[in-house]
Amino acid sequence: MSAPSVRLVALDIDGTLLRSDRTLSERTREAVARTRAGGVRVVLVTGRRHPSARRVADELGELLPLVVHNGALVVEEGRIIRCRPLARDVAARAVRAGRGCGAEPIVHCGERGEGWLLVDAHAQPTGLVGYYLERAGSEVRRVDDVLEALAREVPIQVMFGGPRAEMEELVAALGARLTDDARLERTVYPATDFALVDVLDPGVGKAEALGFLQARWGIAAAETLAIGDNWNDRSMLEAAGRGLLMGNAPSELRALGLPVLPTNDEDGVAHAIEAHVLC
Repeated sequence: MSAPSVRLVALDIDGTLLRSDRTLSERTREAVARTRAGGVRVVLVTGRRHPSARRVADELGELLPLVVHNGALVVEEGRIIRCRPLARDVAARAVRAGRGCGAEPIVHCGERGEGWLLVDAHAQPTGLVGYYLERAGSEVRRVDDVLEALAREVPIQVMFGGPRAEMEELVAALGARLTDDARLERTVYPATDFALVDVLDPGVGKAEALGFLQARWGIAAAETLAIGDNWNDRSMLEAAGRGLLMGNAPSELRALGLPVLPTNDEDGVAHAIEAHVLC
């Protein structure tokens, strides 16, 4: 029996859709455009915030659906159709646990997709904090104390970033402190010895959010092609009818046995779409 036709393509952004220089290749752009023109739905499923993800989506066409914050916010036709914020008390516990490990917390806020970033005013403007100050300065709110500011905001996730070994220790500390009250997602970049850790509502995940859209659109998992490159993509890739891993994914992830594409600098997404959707 032949495999069902693909009716939905779910794409991660960084390390997948975008090349290493954070640009879209013309081949990938054309493959996505032809997919949409043929009536196949395309959704970007990312750990990015809404403002950041929207800038990429707009390069691919008007009102492309989005799953952002690793599944915490779902956007359709430019409107937030579902939000699963992180409980304030859990966010506060994550902040305290991070501080206890010497990690600077960044709290992502805004149930309407505003993408506000709360950082402590005394935080050093280096590392992940420095990255956001440089790239998202207008969306960063420096506050006297993130814990006090949480009482006035709707937290979506708490994020930490740093060397891989430090982040692995942090994951263990967060797991012990938060137990089943949160989901921990990690994104690793072995080439630069850097990792991100996201603390989310326990019901949040890329696979779960994609399942929400599949039910909303009447599309089966078997009719879904999903492509990603990192650990926060794993659940989505394993749940999709066809889950494909980018060739630039960490070696430990490639070893799990998912089909591997060319890298993001070799048009891996375009290869997959041409082979499985436009064939």
